[in-house]
Amino acid sequence: MHAYRSHTCAQLRASDVDTTARISGWIHRKRDHGGLLFVDLRDHYGITQCVLEPENAHFETLERVRVESVVTITGRVVARSAETVNTNLPTGEIEIRVEEVAIQSAAEELPMPVFGEPEWSEEVRLKHRFLDLRRETLHANIMRRVEVIRAMRDKMAAAGFFEFATPILTASSPEGARDFLVPSRLHPGQFYALPQAPQQYKQLIMVSGFD
Repeated sequence: MHAYRSHTCAQLRASDVDTTARISGWIHRKRDHGGLLFVDLRDHYGITQCVLEPENAHFETLERVRVESVVTITGRVVARSAETVNTNLPTGEIEIRVEEVAIQSAAEELPMPVFGEPEWSEEVRLKHRFLDLRRETLHANIMRRVEVIRAMRDKMAAAGFFEFATPILTASSPEGARDFLVPSRLHPGQFYALPQAPQQYKQLIMVSGFD
């Protein structure tokens, strides 16, 4: 089995019951129901619920570790009872009975929570952007943007367009706007400029014979 996962946290279904699975991700939240500890494990793809009893050798480890810690969990996939099925999750018909746990990276106390998406000031959100981007809404927005750009590229390609990558660093051009300069390491005292527009490069491609 792969060192970190056999499935993503959105992949397991009822058809996987009675198999052994390994998943890795961030601890999204924990719920201690007395005789059972429930751990929601989250990765880029979704969430899978993991469960263990107090007599489990890893109970204290998962009970102690903070949310947003990165862990790898291996266990048996079991079907949830009819009354505990979560129809809001693609993995809501199953859960993993924990057999092995590996703490990949233990989290410290968080400056802002990820679960629940409470309102925080923009200053806090930008200072801890890596946590802010883990929130469900922002994560979904970024992936939606990825899908839109991919769809645009697919449509343009299907219509016969070509996409060319033009240089990022160039010589400064005598235009009205101010240049953003990047010092040259090989030529001290000289600078590259971030291009204000790829117009000249596109024209160069056109006169070179690219359609």
